Amino acid sequence: MLILASQSKARRSMLEAAGIMVESLAPNVDEEALREGLRSDGVTARNVADALAEAKAVRVSRRIGPALVLGADQLLALEDGSMLDKPESREDAKAHLRLMSGKKHKLFSAAVIADQGSPVWRHIDIATLSMRQLSDAFIDQYVEAEWDNIRHCVGCYEIEGRGAQLFSDIKGSQFTIMGLPLLQLLDYLRVRGVMPS
Repeated sequence: MLILASQSKARRSMLEAAGIMVESLAPNVDEEALREGLRSDGVTARNVADALAEAKAVRVSRRIGPALVLGADQLLALEDGSMLDKPESREDAKAHLRLMSGKKHKLFSAAVIADQGSPVWRHIDIATLSMRQLSDAFIDQYVEAEWDNIRHCVGCYEIEGRGAQLFSDIKGSQFTIMGLPLLQLLDYLRVRGVMPS
């Protein structure tokens, strides 16, 4: 049994589809305050994602005792290094898509496993996505049609759905794009005996 320090349905679904028995617990971490504090200190997107994943895993691990607890986080960085957050409104999503249109961005997906309050494993994976040039009409139609699916997505897309239409090229794992470096996680769970090898 793996404890997921998150209420993310997408990550839980990914884990269950891979055959992992998982229980979800809310980490009760003020992610926004932690993220903003790290950003104001000039921490890179990669390291912010790692720190948030660790904070979630450690917080739940300290609460429940001996068990493997997975914390995960994902951040999106534009070519200039600036980071985008999840959209707060449809207009916010449209603005994000206009900003990314015709450009590349990187997704940093971090996973940390904690055991008895300490991190014991971590992996940060990167995917580079090239967004095609999007017309304003396409952006408007896409956001209106997909808002309920993308409102909790940092890049305003679900790559496994209609979001695939946004891209001209993708380098990296689809699992990473969906928010979890799943293959590396499975390797570690086999080492720990959580899954058969």
